[in-house]
Amino acid sequence: MTGDTPQQDLDQPHDLVGVGIGPFNLSLAALAHGVPGGLAATFYEQRPAFHWHPGLLLDGAALQVPFLADLVTLADPASPWTFLNYLKSRERLFPFYFAEKFHIQRAEYDAYCRWVSERLPGLRFGHQVDSVRWNPERRLFEVDFTQVDPEGEAEALGRAYTRNVVLGVGTEPYVPEPLRPLADAPGVPVIHSADYLTHRESLLRAGHVTVIGSGQSGAEVFLDLLRARPAGAERIHWLARTEAFAPMEYSKLGLEHFTPDYTRYFHALPEPVRDELVPRQWQLHKGIDADTIAAIHDELYRRTLHGGWPDAVLTPGVRVRTAGRVATTQVELHLEHVQQATRSRLTTDAVVLATGYRERPVDRMLTGLDPYLRHDSAGRPRVDERYRLVLDPSVTGSVYVQNAERHTHGVGAPDLGLAAWRSATILNSVTGKEPYPLPRRTAFTSFGLDAREAPGIPAQGRKLTPLVQQ
Repeated sequence: MTGDTPQQDLDQPHDLVGVGIGPFNLSLAALAHGVPGGLAATFYEQRPAFHWHPGLLLDGAALQVPFLADLVTLADPASPWTFLNYLKSRERLFPFYFAEKFHIQRAEYDAYCRWVSERLPGLRFGHQVDSVRWNPERRLFEVDFTQVDPEGEAEALGRAYTRNVVLGVGTEPYVPEPLRPLADAPGVPVIHSADYLTHRESLLRAGHVTVIGSGQSGAEVFLDLLRARPAGAERIHWLARTEAFAPMEYSKLGLEHFTPDYTRYFHALPEPVRDELVPRQWQLHKGIDADTIAAIHDELYRRTLHGGWPDAVLTPGVRVRTAGRVATTQVELHLEHVQQATRSRLTTDAVVLATGYRERPVDRMLTGLDPYLRHDSAGRPRVDERYRLVLDPSVTGSVYVQNAERHTHGVGAPDLGLAAWRSATILNSVTGKEPYPLPRRTAFTSFGLDAREAPGIPAQGRKLTPLVQQ
């Protein structure tokens, strides 16, 4: 919806206002729609419509979580907003049944989310939220927004009042410091993988292409370029900081790191332990799908059948020290191999940065709440177990965050598989009831000897007796 905001949005206080409409807040909106008795909830998004990583919706690229990790199923499988109901509405249930696909394509997930966003009430696209403040007299949050046209030009200003706010502003592409000047300069062939499809044709015409990044996006971009370029003249480099092009941890017990049980365990750990743990767990969410690795090897091997090797170089363990332009059309990368302690230069015609995403800082939007915010020792917002920012007790409302809490809730924060559970947790907190009863246990693994369970959650297995040192 991009029309005028209804007057009641401005005059009547909401129970909940959402900032941003990505998959996580869309999940929250879908489950909020099913709360018994109704919930006055409105969600604002500056874009004119829902889109999920449009630059990476490559043909055949699969979602890395099963289709059951849709917006609602793992909290409410009877919801009208399930992926299966989407298929039913499209008369595609039987084809899906015979396809036997547990992992769907990313393009299909995007189409499903757009189907939900186009039918769910309470979504306001074309509305950019500018600030959030606490009004102590009214005991409500003030949410100031600008209504914008499809080109992003301001059309009108507005304000909504709400008892609770949820921030789902998502992530933004990360560009390493040495490459930022080039990525920001117009006309320089250095792009982030988030914009890959937009630039794909020019990349295929480039004489030499370098892909930087060892995760799934880097692997998919490399594979797509490899398949599209002629045998023997591929002229592609694939570089990564990691020590190997490593597979993602996808064992069944390994996946239990993406359960509510592990999230509760991680949240209860001391802050220094959490900070030390997250970087070590990169292979849980930054590795490459095993099928993609196999497809890359198969394609490279196929190109050796008539003798010779493909003109493709894959080198892990490399970091980019500096980068600059050569003449007007090329880029020179100054490289360092960490293990060998050697340095080299690489001249290339185009660079694709598959260097991931970073959480958008919520502090800028919450400047008006700064006197009330509580921070940890690193200056980050503190987030409690129910995904609420820790605020001064004088603030009677709550500000919730989605995918901005990896430092407090662990590697599952950006995972789609926990979206419905987190949304249900937030709605249970907002309503003070339990419209969505949550599972009492979700993992076979007991993650600690000292089982710090959430209220109402039973201990896992036989209780252990703590040892007391003499």
